[in-house]
Amino acid sequence: MNKYFTKLMIYHEIHKLARAGHSISYISEHLVLNRRTVSQYLKMSESDFDRFMERQSERKRGLIAYEGFVKGKLEVYADTSAAQMHDWLKEHHEHFPLISPKTVFNFVAFVRMKYKLPKERSVREFEMVAELPYGQQAQVDFGQYNMRDNAGKQVKVYFFVLVLSRSRYKYVWFLDRPFTSESAILAHEKAFDFIGGVPLQIVYDQDKVFITDENHGDIILTEAFKAYTRERSFKLHFCRKSDPQSKGKVENVVKYTKQNFLYNRPFEDIDTLNNAALGWLGRTANMMIHNGTKKVPYDEWIREQPFLGAYTPYPIKPSQTAYTVRKDNTICWKSNFYSLPLGTYKGRGSTVMVRAENGQLWISGSSCVELCRHSISIEKGAKVKNSDHCRDKSSAVQQMMAELSLKFENPELARSFLNTIHQAKPRYMRDQILILRPVVEKTTAPILSKALEYCCANKIASAADFKAVALRMSKPEIETPDDKTLQMNPLNGTSPDIALTKVEQSSIEVYQKFMQN
Repeated sequence: MNKYFTKLMIYHEIHKLARAGHSISYISEHLVLNRRTVSQYLKMSESDFDRFMERQSERKRGLIAYEGFVKGKLEVYADTSAAQMHDWLKEHHEHFPLISPKTVFNFVAFVRMKYKLPKERSVREFEMVAELPYGQQAQVDFGQYNMRDNAGKQVKVYFFVLVLSRSRYKYVWFLDRPFTSESAILAHEKAFDFIGGVPLQIVYDQDKVFITDENHGDIILTEAFKAYTRERSFKLHFCRKSDPQSKGKVENVVKYTKQNFLYNRPFEDIDTLNNAALGWLGRTANMMIHNGTKKVPYDEWIREQPFLGAYTPYPIKPSQTAYTVRKDNTICWKSNFYSLPLGTYKGRGSTVMVRAENGQLWISGSSCVELCRHSISIEKGAKVKNSDHCRDKSSAVQQMMAELSLKFENPELARSFLNTIHQAKPRYMRDQILILRPVVEKTTAPILSKALEYCCANKIASAADFKAVALRMSKPEIETPDDKTLQMNPLNGTSPDIALTKVEQSSIEVYQKFMQN
């Protein structure tokens, strides 16, 4: 068949499948085409496709010499990728040209289509699993979802899901922060309380909340979760990595929670969301007929509850972790900085014990005495500081002012003068007092009183000016000598007669006559 008509048929087949509502992924797999090719053809009109084919007819295939090699490999290894074929071509042909991977991909696709060698995909076979006995198993998983608050701001919420495998009875609990081992244990307790018992086995994904490592089936649990499972009677079953189908029931509940409960629901606060979730469980999730079992989960749970293990509340003790105290009397907890009382830092190696409980961060000293607590911030890089952890500089300055004013004969006037300086230079009041203190100690009381009155009267608000005034008043008055008539003393010791000659002085009337003339 002509190559043009072949591609034209593919073009129309792609558009036909797209109009039928099939996705690009389905079309690419059904027609053995690359996703990008399918997407490109869907964007083309018929006139665009004709122009595209005209350009294609003018191209030459530079890899046609390797057609036999590629065909032979594909006949033996039908699932070979284009990237692997590219490497084989370079490996077996020393002078293979330097070309882009896209060119190799197109050529391999051309060979597959020409010789009808579709790429084989390994398909996992599934079989129907029989319903488990009542009380036998529950499945647990976590989810997260981006909500919007009333202001339109995006808020991410995290949720825990437990579903009984037989009855499909569900429980959902939300947090506004990622789950930890401690919060996951609390979620288990809330779920057991909600379902009224403990199942014999719980199926988990290999989540870091529960395990720290896995080595060919050897599961290493976190310390907190290991201690919890010792107290509880249920057995643990962890799915293999990348195998969500092993716990498909809870996977469906996670999707159901997102699409039926969270979709288009505004976020107010986490408590309101949890209360709304309980209402949703009571009216919809556990009360509507399940599509798979065709039964109501609540009715089935009534039958299953007697087969569940007895539930008694488990006393959860929040774990405490030692954190290093920084020089500025803070700790860094989950990428945020939280203040500590002044003096907590006592040198290198200072530590405090930290635990998170009910949205609060509790910080205690080495003797288990509580130092402070903070509300846990959901941000990153935030600095959370209690007001009582600030150094009270104002009280120290006020005390220094009070002590200095008592050294004057008139303390009230001195305090008024110091307040004037404080108002003019609040940031430098400590420095002003350090200038005044030696002046007050070295100057007599009368001089201080006189300098103080002078500064207050002239509205002087500077310690340096007060110091200058007090220094000037401390110096004694210098007597000025009387005027004396000095006689000229020539070098020869005698005064000439001309030196004693008095110059004649004219009266003012003489000058007035000249002016009139």
